[in-house]
Amino acid sequence: MESGEPETAFELLPLLRVYKNGRIERLIGTDFVPPGTDPLTGVTSKDVTIFPESGVSARLFLPNLTHSTQRLPLVVYFHGGCFCTQSPFTAKYHNYLNALTAEARVLAVSVDYRKAPEHPVPTAYEDSWAALQWAISHCEGKGPEVWLNKHADFRRLFLAGASAGANIAHNLAMLDGEPDYGENMELVGVALEHPYFWGSVRTAKEAEDPLRTTLFDRLWGFICPARPENDDPWVNPVAEGAARLAGMGSGRVLVCVAEKDVLRDRGRHYYEALAGSGWLGVAEIVETEDEDHLFHLNDLEGQKAKDLIRRLGAFFNRDMPHSLLR
Repeated sequence: MESGEPETAFELLPLLRVYKNGRIERLIGTDFVPPGTDPLTGVTSKDVTIFPESGVSARLFLPNLTHSTQRLPLVVYFHGGCFCTQSPFTAKYHNYLNALTAEARVLAVSVDYRKAPEHPVPTAYEDSWAALQWAISHCEGKGPEVWLNKHADFRRLFLAGASAGANIAHNLAMLDGEPDYGENMELVGVALEHPYFWGSVRTAKEAEDPLRTTLFDRLWGFICPARPENDDPWVNPVAEGAARLAGMGSGRVLVCVAEKDVLRDRGRHYYEALAGSGWLGVAEIVETEDEDHLFHLNDLEGQKAKDLIRRLGAFFNRDMPHSLLR
């Protein structure tokens, strides 16, 4: 080691490195793409600061409109990155939200929640819930953000997210199902892309992938030191003692999994548990063969990525059965 180079205290590869002097080095997901009009899709994006005191912000995405007063489904989106990397402003998520917004014809709010370890879980949940409430505060057309006032259809409100962001979307939908929290909104659906759920008992897929299983075994305790057990209900929604999935505050849930993903079995088990819980909504699952975790974010021009984005677009635009509206 060269003189003056700080000593490493902890590594969570390939995500980040923590040094003994307290410095945190993120190894992925630190790039920044400015907002603007995307020449490929015609989607326009802009950044808004939601809470100046905490720095919580969002990037909004608006497709080309057919008329100036057009109302669109509102999708509040949460990025992945294991709760400790990435943002709405990286090329991976910026480009994906452009593609999804164009295909689905939605108004998307991509939330930049604070990340661990500087801000351990549940900060990400708290920031994301607060950002969701901020978005909903525009439902009467009197909020601070003009796009939400003019173009969001709050009768078609969705949550969506990838990996850790899907975990956030699930936990917010459960919170919405609690009478003390969800009275001010009608959540139509939740789309979970390769959700980050975990647990202490190995699944068949996890046993096949010891390298990534070791990473995930270490991850939750690192990002959530207050509740470090891998069967904590926040990360294992089917664990003993977890809130009943029948209380989900959404009418529809779409679970997306990938055949080669170490998290695949957890997503399947979640879908099965939700569908069999007595919940009155409609659960769907789609599995992409021969693909790995979040493949669609890395190859937007691939046919399988386009197929998945098209499926998500159909989910956001399908009419909700009247009997399931809250």
